[in-house]
Amino acid sequence: MASAANTNAEQGAPRGGITADTSDYPRPEASLEDVHRSVGVAQRSWWRRLFAFAGPAYMVSVGYMDPGNWATDLEGGARFGYRLIWVLLMSNMMAVLLQALSARLGLVTGRDLAQACRDNYPRPISWVLFVLCEFAIGAMDLAELLGTAIGLNLLFGIPLEWAVLITGFDVLILLGLQRLGIRKMEAFILGLVFTIGACFIIEIFLSKPSWSGVASGFAPKPLRDGQLYIAIGMLGATVMPHNLYLHSSLVQTRNIERTQKGIKRACRYNLIDTIVALNAAFFVNAAILILAAAAFWKRDIVVNELQQAHSLLTDLLGTNIAPAAFAIALLCAGQSSTLTGTIAGQITMEGFLRFKMRPWLRRLITRLVAIVPAMAVIWVMGDNGSYRLLILSQVILSLQLPFAVVPLIRFTSSSQKMGPFANRKWVKVLAWTIASVIIILNVLLVFQEISAWTKAAGEYGWLVLTGTIPIAGLLALLLGWMILRRDKVGGDDPASHVEGVIERATQVLNPLERIGVALEARSTDSTMLAQALALAQFHQAELLIIHVVEGVGGQWYGQQTGDLESREDHRYMTDLLEKLKATTKDTPIKNISAVLGYGGVASELVRISQEQKLDLLVVGGHGHRGLADILHGQTIPTVRHGLKIPVFAVRQPDE
Repeated sequence: MASAANTNAEQGAPRGGITADTSDYPRPEASLEDVHRSVGVAQRSWWRRLFAFAGPAYMVSVGYMDPGNWATDLEGGARFGYRLIWVLLMSNMMAVLLQALSARLGLVTGRDLAQACRDNYPRPISWVLFVLCEFAIGAMDLAELLGTAIGLNLLFGIPLEWAVLITGFDVLILLGLQRLGIRKMEAFILGLVFTIGACFIIEIFLSKPSWSGVASGFAPKPLRDGQLYIAIGMLGATVMPHNLYLHSSLVQTRNIERTQKGIKRACRYNLIDTIVALNAAFFVNAAILILAAAAFWKRDIVVNELQQAHSLLTDLLGTNIAPAAFAIALLCAGQSSTLTGTIAGQITMEGFLRFKMRPWLRRLITRLVAIVPAMAVIWVMGDNGSYRLLILSQVILSLQLPFAVVPLIRFTSSSQKMGPFANRKWVKVLAWTIASVIIILNVLLVFQEISAWTKAAGEYGWLVLTGTIPIAGLLALLLGWMILRRDKVGGDDPASHVEGVIERATQVLNPLERIGVALEARSTDSTMLAQALALAQFHQAELLIIHVVEGVGGQWYGQQTGDLESREDHRYMTDLLEKLKATTKDTPIKNISAVLGYGGVASELVRISQEQKLDLLVVGGHGHRGLADILHGQTIPTVRHGLKIPVFAVRQPDE
């Protein structure tokens, strides 16, 4: 039979009346609403409580060991030996402090960093920050795509072009993991992290590095020649901007006690979680650089691609174990960072724009966008181009970093937002020092790159300057404005809008004259019909009963069809209309009529509602999710967007 409205559970409506929970009013929208405060942490044992809090930082840490990190670390180790280990250490120390501030922001304010930016900045600024963040997430996804594809190529011999296309199907992994809950996803991510770590323990053991050289690499040295470009790539790959948004949201999955003591305890446990997780990430990054220095630098071998590093390991280390471990770790790194990157994209989109998109759909769109430049570069430049693209993606991340770090420091330093948890003076000094280092390095990089592009363009160098200088100048002005402006006190408090909402509501609260109800010619119609009858009686309105014949005959022949389905539907509507008129003759309902539509349910409901000049339409939803939406379709969202009148969605029971 025809289905007047198939939809997901999110579109369902309450079955009777409106209820309000004022126990925590005003209450803003939750970050990652599906898993918000879903993990209990009320264990008595210290170890059990620590285990309950463990997880968010490990999910964040995978971004610090993604394939983009591999490219910068391999490049740094192969070209400069152990000399850039101090850059990794400095970047990791920066990351620990900034991630701790990010977690504190989420725990204390109940807002993730994207929501906090939206609350405190004008809407155009929020849009700009969102676009910059999307560039960063796109660059990160490009690195993950290439890393996963290269891992597949190394392990199974799949051509790189085909491996890139295969990575588009990792959305199915995400879809499956999301249904298992946040703790299962954290466990899966942690398993991948341990696999990566184990692989590099094997690699370090086989490569036999110079430990005195490793120790000397921890001493800071001036950055010369191409070291600045690689160092900034390492910085962007380590202190990843999207991870700051991610961590401030993930910590809110813990159901902590909302008291000063409970928040303080949560901050302490999350600091431990952050230190342990990010130091594990530092070990992986340092291991990659040390491996490259021990295997390639000391032999004066220039590495231009991950595949080259993989193939050389067999010859240099005299065993097949090292390249196999290298490929497995690369594949795990690509998949783990893919999952967390998708969640970060969901957080920024909902936080900055209040726009929700299903994570698997967002993941698919982002991955399809990333596939295009990856395929183009591989097609034109070959495998070497994919390696260059990996390093460039990390530099892009570094350039976006100040636009996440500055608001984070401003918000966590504000006593108006953080109360007793605001940054202490020494934390402010340290945090602003880190921000200054990041900004200065990025300014140097921008100047260096624009100069190089201008020189390479020759007589057309003025075109490069015309296109880059204004953009760089505008972004510099935006960053300066963010640093110097006075933060808005508080967030977007719903309580401040109450009077205006009530005033507008009383102005538009007019009686409804024509009410429609979309039926399915099933026994479950009683739920929708009961709501429609109640509304029609209350408003003393006319009631229009609608049913859409959506079978093959209805789709192709419209009203001319005479198949069994259309005849049965017509008889059902005729009998129902006759009995309804007899039953409601003594009620305030003015009139009851019926109409049949033919073809697509959603489009027909929109057409009939507009033609009949309805004031409200009652529809039903079945609570479909995931693949069921793809199979059965979604009616309510299409109808709701196609009409300007209210759409009253009723959750239907199963037959």
